[in-house]
Amino acid sequence: MFRSKLVIVLCIAYAFAGVTKKDRVVDQHLSDKDPGTEEYDHDAFVGRDEAEEFEKLSPEESKRRLGIIFDKIDTDSDGLVSDSELQSWITKTQQRYINDNTKREFVNHDEDKDDKITWKEYYDLNFGFLQETDWEDDSNDMSYKKMLKRDEARWKAADEDGDNSLTYEEYKAYLHPEEFDRMKNVVLDETLSDMDKNGDGMLDMEEYMNDIYRPETEGEEEPDWVEVEREQFQKYRDEDQDGKLNREEVGKWILPEDYNHALAESQHLVHESDDNKDGHISKEEMLEHQEVFVGSQATEWGDMINRHDEF
Repeated sequence: MFRSKLVIVLCIAYAFAGVTKKDRVVDQHLSDKDPGTEEYDHDAFVGRDEAEEFEKLSPEESKRRLGIIFDKIDTDSDGLVSDSELQSWITKTQQRYINDNTKREFVNHDEDKDDKITWKEYYDLNFGFLQETDWEDDSNDMSYKKMLKRDEARWKAADEDGDNSLTYEEYKAYLHPEEFDRMKNVVLDETLSDMDKNGDGMLDMEEYMNDIYRPETEGEEEPDWVEVEREQFQKYRDEDQDGKLNREEVGKWILPEDYNHALAESQHLVHESDDNKDGHISKEEMLEHQEVFVGSQATEWGDMINRHDEF
């Protein structure tokens, strides 16, 4: 059953410092892994599905294929990859994942193959198997009643022509609302629903921090950035200084207008692998830092290189 969740993504300054920091800047398509990790970078660089396949390669084969990918990214063939070339590659990787995911889900849900998904088709596949007793428990955030309510709201927002059916493009908006300006209110509604535990329509400091940082063990020492984040809440995010983030303030936090995820990730990758600090990545530098870009484990792998021929 498809359940789209907002994910927490990279805050680039903390990634440069080698600290894993969680932040709710919406970037569902780059990765659902923890920001600042190699897994996040792998997903962003080659795509989620391909990153998993890359983990099956031997280090030698991984390096060989990474060299081929380098040549594809180096569009001006100068033997160096700039952050702009990386940004272009990552953007295409994002869009390929979004399109592949939408095609896969669309085919699964369009049972009568009429190039649209009716609400009945969607409901039958995702909720039709439930028994009456399954609807009775409404005590937690993952109850079927609450999931259905969320799906209905997102469906209505994605359904531009109001015919209670979704075309391919409308279904793409349903699956990946962070990609569409008209879905912004849905993203905000879902974020507030996830985080606003007292139901007042705003986020206080405790709700904000509980989403960003939760210690894995009792008594765990807080990382330094946690206190910095409290200061961010107080000094910058809470613009009207009332101790809470209202809907507009939450929107500026999770959907910043001036934040380019692909650019931020490309700059991060250059920072991690540019040994001579010339602002570019040579093939030697990329291969030397292959663990930053792709996995490097055992046996066989699929058709990643052929897939990238379409770029």
